[in-house]
Amino acid sequence: MVKDSELSVNGPDSLGGAVLYMLVGIAIAGYGGFDYVQQTEAVRNSVEVDATVTELSIETDSDTSSNPGVEYEPTVEFEYTYNETRYTGTKLYPANIERNYETRSAAVSAVEDYEQGTQTTAYVSPDEPGDAFLKNKTSSAPIIAIGIGGLFALFAAFSAVRKI
Repeated sequence: MVKDSELSVNGPDSLGGAVLYMLVGIAIAGYGGFDYVQQTEAVRNSVEVDATVTELSIETDSDTSSNPGVEYEPTVEFEYTYNETRYTGTKLYPANIERNYETRSAAVSAVEDYEQGTQTTAYVSPDEPGDAFLKNKTSSAPIIAIGIGGLFALFAAFSAVRKI
């Protein structure tokens, strides 16, 4: 007798599908690795500039079929000048993968050091002056992408081996 509560994960129906899933997982992990390297370089090479916070909010992203539940994304916009050119920035961290939070209080905590209309320090990589960020440290978001992509590829590889 099979219980209704048993979990069964069979993976894709064909070897081709499993290989496709594996490639998607590798791509996600690869992009996470690329983003991690990019943000590490940005932190290493950054210079400080004065910035003014122009907007600050917490956006709510709720319940999609692929992402059940609610996530909170702190959003910030700031203006700064580098080499006599004025720019607008929107990044907390130098990573391109944005970090979302499971609770509103965690998202608020991520931006608690900033207030709309106030001066702060932003960080600019001289090679990419239009891509400034407020926190001069790496984000964990690319590491999470590496882990998720790696697990996805691993499960797809196991499924592919079972199909052979």
